Amino acid sequence: MSLAGLAQDAPLQVQRAETSGELERITGEISLSQEKLTKLDEEIGGLKKDQVTITAALIQSAKTEKKLAQDIEDIGEKLTSLREQEDGIKLSLKARRGVLAEVLAALQRMGLSPPPAILVRPDDALASVRSAVLLGAVVPEMRQQTEELMGDLKELSRVTASIAGEKARLTETRKSQAEEQHRLSLLLEEKKKLHAQSEEQLAAERRRAEELAQKATNLKELIASLDSQMAAVREAAEAARLAEQKRLAEGQMRAESRDPDANRLTAQADFASLRGRLMLPAAGRMSRRFGDKDEITGSSMGEMLETAANATITSPSDGVVLYAGAFRSYGQLLILDAGGGYHIVLAGMQRIDVSQGQFVLAGEPVGAMGEKLLASAASMDVGNGAPMLYIEFRKDGKPVDPAPWWTVRLSGRTQNDT
Repeated sequence: MSLAGLAQDAPLQVQRAETSGELERITGEISLSQEKLTKLDEEIGGLKKDQVTITAALIQSAKTEKKLAQDIEDIGEKLTSLREQEDGIKLSLKARRGVLAEVLAALQRMGLSPPPAILVRPDDALASVRSAVLLGAVVPEMRQQTEELMGDLKELSRVTASIAGEKARLTETRKSQAEEQHRLSLLLEEKKKLHAQSEEQLAAERRRAEELAQKATNLKELIASLDSQMAAVREAAEAARLAEQKRLAEGQMRAESRDPDANRLTAQADFASLRGRLMLPAAGRMSRRFGDKDEITGSSMGEMLETAANATITSPSDGVVLYAGAFRSYGQLLILDAGGGYHIVLAGMQRIDVSQGQFVLAGEPVGAMGEKLLASAASMDVGNGAPMLYIEFRKDGKPVDPAPWWTVRLSGRTQNDT
């Protein structure tokens, strides 16, 4: 970027930093009351403790939390824009300082109230200028400049009020998000309890996956070796699906009691047909896209999504967890087998909440980001220090552009808008 471009972006970066600081301050001040915490505990405690109920609740809660996160991002962008407008108006008023000084001096000579602080109390300054016009304290030669001054003061009052309103909305939205995040954590604990029964089997699978990860030199090798290992899991899933169909046909099993993990991988829609229908794993801004210049590999094989601190990460589609754990420079790595030769790779999370061999549904929480960009993810994108989620789609072992799969964002903009 040129020096001129950097100079133009400087005020915007300052306003974004101010907005980010405002959100951090609000987040630090927010705490849920004991009454609210107790109510949430009772709500989760009253749920039926089975896979169907807990998974459905998890997906709905994650969807709500993601919408709130998107609202917070949109409010932040609006605050940044309003603060830019405020700075522009103040610069205009500064240029008209001489006109204002003459108007206020005229009022003082008429024995009226002392001049207000224009940038601190724009409404008071506007009232003074109006008084000067009505009382004839403004000479005809200055009238046009005074009208322009009044226009600036009116706009400054409007923008100042809008900023206050957006700050209040930001606080309320962040409170709702904190409540939803607590609900999510309680549901995740319940989900883990349900999986604890097969913990020994899961631990053995994780150990085998870790051994394969140590031997693999790159992501392609890791996926290939894990695919071979998971063949037995797929066969078991298919057998469970056929057995379930038989039981349903014989009337020996009600549909409501089905375990969604039993046949999810084979029951999902073909991944290739889901173009334009997948939701991003988190609300955020895409900072790097597939094919963009990459200082390390030359061309980016995936996308980098800038998220909010501690953002919940959800699965973009139904699939089976092929790998969940640390892997070389990727840090905490999650690989989902989406079927049809497609794999989804997610990296940069601070925490992963699913295990190898587990089936997940589209929209189900699978992990969470940290407070800032992890050192392991820094090699993929430096960014501005904000948490970055790396997303990569692969078809038959080769990276493909994820962009065509993303749907329109909840706010109405496309997922690729920045």
